[in-house]
Amino acid sequence: MSTSINSQIVLDFLALLVLGGLLGTLTLAFRLEIGDRLRESALDVLLVVAVGATLGSLYLSEVVGLVPCELCWFQRIAMYPLAVLLLVARIRRDRGILPYVLTLSLIGLGISAYHVQLQMFPDQSSFCEVDNPCSNTQAEGFGVFTIPQLTAGCFVILTIMSIAALRYDHRLESP
Repeated sequence: MSTSINSQIVLDFLALLVLGGLLGTLTLAFRLEIGDRLRESALDVLLVVAVGATLGSLYLSEVVGLVPCELCWFQRIAMYPLAVLLLVARIRRDRGILPYVLTLSLIGLGISAYHVQLQMFPDQSSFCEVDNPCSNTQAEGFGVFTIPQLTAGCFVILTIMSIAALRYDHRLESP
């Protein structure tokens, strides 16, 4: 019996986490009775998503050996600082980070959306390397979800949770 973990199982697990996170975020973020508790713990949720995405991308590149394309690197540039900033914000209980989380999430979501459409329509030109094109699909969760789609899902969760938390904070500040 092998002790190594099958990379497809890990990718399927990551896809399941993203899908569950999307479903949970969409269901709970805007429901008032449950949403308030979720928005109160927004830093925790945001931290888990950012750290999970960061560790997932590092696993896929460093353990599995998938080489990130240029757009994957740009998405990492948006995600990796979020993991560190949210950890510091969580420790300090500083919700003032939320507008910056939203900004980085929207930037990352834009890059991810471009990457996803590039994979869907690979015949268009792009600035990516010939040896490692951004239109290449290296792995898929459940045989359907590409890594850029999963990353876009993480950025959607971060964006929705940031907006919901900012709305919650604004409601608390209003008389």
